[in-house]
Amino acid sequence: METLAALSTRLQDGEVTSEELVTQALERIDDPSGQGGKTFLTVYREGALASARAIDSMRAEGMVISPLAGIPISVKESFEIAGSTMLVGSRLYRNRSASIHDAAVIRRLRGWGLVIIGRTNMTEFAFSTAGLNPHYGTPLNPYDREHGRTPGGSSSGAAVSITDGMAAAALASDTGGSIRVPAAFCGLTGFKPTGRRVPLQGAASLARLMDSAGPIGRSVTCCALMDAVLRDDFAGPALDAAPPLKSLRLGVLRNYVDEDVEDEVRQTYETALERLRREGANIEDTRLSALDEIPLIISKGGLQAAETYAVHRKTIESSPEEYDPRILSRIMRGRDMSSADYLDVVRERGEIVQQFECFMRTYDAVIMPTVPLVPPLIADLDRSDEDFHRLQLAILRNPSTVNMLDGCAISLPCHEEGKAPVGLSLVGAANSDDRILRAALVVEQALTG
Repeated sequence: METLAALSTRLQDGEVTSEELVTQALERIDDPSGQGGKTFLTVYREGALASARAIDSMRAEGMVISPLAGIPISVKESFEIAGSTMLVGSRLYRNRSASIHDAAVIRRLRGWGLVIIGRTNMTEFAFSTAGLNPHYGTPLNPYDREHGRTPGGSSSGAAVSITDGMAAAALASDTGGSIRVPAAFCGLTGFKPTGRRVPLQGAASLARLMDSAGPIGRSVTCCALMDAVLRDDFAGPALDAAPPLKSLRLGVLRNYVDEDVEDEVRQTYETALERLRREGANIEDTRLSALDEIPLIISKGGLQAAETYAVHRKTIESSPEEYDPRILSRIMRGRDMSSADYLDVVRERGEIVQQFECFMRTYDAVIMPTVPLVPPLIADLDRSDEDFHRLQLAILRNPSTVNMLDGCAISLPCHEEGKAPVGLSLVGAANSDDRILRAALVVEQALTG
């Protein structure tokens, strides 16, 4: 499918109907040779078609809910939708009663007239960026389906729903990279907002201090439009005020997130930086020593392990076989964390957040590789538990740093067409989301122009 802006224009000009877009998405979901069966855990077939027809009828009479009304989108399986069960990628909840209420962001999507085509697959409890789900299968990365590469996680299905034309954009969540990893691995754009920017009522939680909800799309503008919906801001994204590239102060982080980067990622990333310099960007190498403290702060499992173990400890005692063993091993790290350990992480995180906020007074955005490696083969992730955890930690390191810093970030594709997908992230301090989106727009234009 095209970008949200292009689809909006086509709908308004009468070149296409919402019913046609939804039918096209459903056909791609149903394609037996495609990835629909592993991408979606729930498909709202009749509901989506009924919504599309109603919006088409309203548009024909001049009643337009919003410029995005009638466009099909997907929703990650970690948000409550009234009438169906939120599975969170797990078998544990398959017999749970259906939700009574929509999550806050679902109400906003409906209010803007976006058509929810279905709920997408994810790693269990969103507790892995590797992207695998042994319960429901793993959709294959569009980059290399012949050899079977992971699409990244935890929002694996969200990304594939877009790459394969099953949705125009996706609602996802991000506690340690779950939006940006699959965006980077699948050649898409993913925006992790400041956690407080989008309401999380009715969303599954992994670690409340680090949770956020945001979009994956085909462009910065797609993400900005979806962000406006999730904030219920009918004024729309403030992209018209995007500054010239030459006026931006951009810092390239050269410690921690710049270490142990695969050669292919390094070459693509540095080429992108050089292109930005040629376009006139004001870029300087920089270091933030606080980043080097993160491994010690999270050495006992971090906030995610502590909070997830607290939620699951009784179920683990009664039904440990229901869990993905590799996710269970991560959850169990929280068992050995004391309340003092947890409070230490909260305090130490607060200290590095303060250092980061002071550091960001110098820059409009800082830049880093979204993920320091190309999408791994699923076979490599499945070879052994040791290989899985080694690759999982490598995938997780860079994007989770932003959540630790209480920041916002957007991942942009920076690779050449046909090459392995690589993401370049622009990162800002909390509540600098609009600035990051505007900076990302001009960086995107420089990289693709």
